[in-house]
Amino acid sequence: MRRLLALLPLLCAAAAAGDGEAPARKIDLSAHGGVRADVDRPKPTFLLYERDKRIHGLKPFQELVDAAPAGSTLKPPPGSYAGPVVLNKPLVIDGGGQVVIDAGGKGTVFSLETGDAVLRGLTLRGSGDSHDTDDACLDVRGHRNTIERVVVEDCLFGIDLKQSNSNAVRGNRISSKDLPLGVRGDALRLWYSNDNRVEGNEISDARDMVAWYSHGNVISHNVGRRSRYSIHFMFATYNLVEHNRFYDNAVGIYLMYTEGVHVKHNLISHATGATGMGIGFKEASDAVIEGNEIIYCAVGVQSDLSPFQPGTKIEFRGNRIAYNGIGMLFTSELGGNLATDNVFEGNLTHVAQAGRNSGGLNEWRGNHWDDYQGFDRDGDNVGDTPYELYAYADRIWMEIPQARFFKTSPALELLDFLERLAPFSTPDLMLKDEAPRFRKAERKAS
Repeated sequence: MRRLLALLPLLCAAAAAGDGEAPARKIDLSAHGGVRADVDRPKPTFLLYERDKRIHGLKPFQELVDAAPAGSTLKPPPGSYAGPVVLNKPLVIDGGGQVVIDAGGKGTVFSLETGDAVLRGLTLRGSGDSHDTDDACLDVRGHRNTIERVVVEDCLFGIDLKQSNSNAVRGNRISSKDLPLGVRGDALRLWYSNDNRVEGNEISDARDMVAWYSHGNVISHNVGRRSRYSIHFMFATYNLVEHNRFYDNAVGIYLMYTEGVHVKHNLISHATGATGMGIGFKEASDAVIEGNEIIYCAVGVQSDLSPFQPGTKIEFRGNRIAYNGIGMLFTSELGGNLATDNVFEGNLTHVAQAGRNSGGLNEWRGNHWDDYQGFDRDGDNVGDTPYELYAYADRIWMEIPQARFFKTSPALELLDFLERLAPFSTPDLMLKDEAPRFRKAERKAS
């Protein structure tokens, strides 16, 4: 079933091509990894007078590209040039940080339709604002390309990879147009694109970074600010996300219908708002979440129907989950989550379980809980008694989301206090850590 869903976009594109629209164009990349189907919507051609007047007197950059022999290095004179540009042969273009290509506010600025090319030290700006044609600063439609130290600005979409494998996207600065959050374009998109490396990029004020139907990618050492999803995975397997820093985004990392994704040593901070969460799961399986710092978020970790595949686990190891509204929120209880050696501190609620608890199907071992009330008489850094977390009156806001607004109100706090003194009914045991860590582990700067 999953494979059929993964093929659905391609089947829809093929059906559209046979229903009165232009047939899907083929780009010949036989020398660079095979023939691929271009499922992009046809992009309109804009004449010079339709583009902003700021580019009317500029030299077209396409003339320099056309004149450069395949396999050569093009070092243009510093200055501003007019777009758009289509590169369909292997070429190294090195702007030295002093070359600007501007499309004048229409269409896509640069289309990379080859393999084994290098774009370095360019500034791309001035795409159109159409979501229908995915107006972008840079379309990548080939394999083994390198895009580095490129500034992407005033473009709806940033860098868009479709069916493009083994590319390196590193050291770039990417932002979108000055639009409301929901109608900006994605800063970086991987679509049916595998084995790419996305490293050391700075992303700000865009919509999302997405990896859909894309496998085996490495996303590391990036910084993301003031966007919606720092990274959104869907139908993506065996990707690695490590050493990234994400600040002030609505959602940090979201794993949706994924398997085998590892999320390690990332900092996720201030994912706030009604939907704010550090790391989210939706029917995800077989993930490892290790060594991350998730702080000052509305919800640190939120899990829905995860792990989804029978016999798989989601492992949380050595994370610091601190100063969030809710540390970990499970909206369903399938079990299969294993939490070891994590630090829970300063959260208004460490762990919450929506609905009725089904007997503690998750495993908790060796975590530090800052509200642990036991002792460590033998000094082995293991609590003498288990850490147990019960649901008392706070179950009201877990079962009725509308009541969450009142969860720290004096009335609900008083009700919760009275029920802990003299419970009206048997409280639910949400978790039990048999060997809680008495002292929290020291964190080293990464």
